[in-house]
Amino acid sequence: MKITLVGPAADIAYIESEEPVITDVQSAIDLMATVRYDTGCDRMIVDKDVLAKGFFIPSTCLAGDVLQKYINYKMKIAIVGDYSSHTSKPLKDFMYESNRGKDIFFLSSMEEAIERLSGA
Repeated sequence: MKITLVGPAADIAYIESEEPVITDVQSAIDLMATVRYDTGCDRMIVDKDVLAKGFFIPSTCLAGDVLQKYINYKMKIAIVGDYSSHTSKPLKDFMYESNRGKDIFFLSSMEEAIERLSGA
């Protein structure tokens, strides 16, 4: 796993990994704590490949459980990737509603993520 600071003020943590880092609620909390401790950031961008495949299956409740922790601990997060292969209506609705808020975003590009988090 690699953490890079990005954004206009280099105050957003970008997490890269070749394998899933967020596989359950505890690993999501651990990542959040690592980002806060190592960088001091309260905003992060992750590629969707950093998330376990089950994250995008609504019946696992993993997305809701993980993202609720991020809201509770005041960590804003943008998840970047191609979502065209995700056809589940509940998942699409969840992503749509998340994008309307100011804490959690499902976006297609890094530039879009930096813009949304910079204004958050």
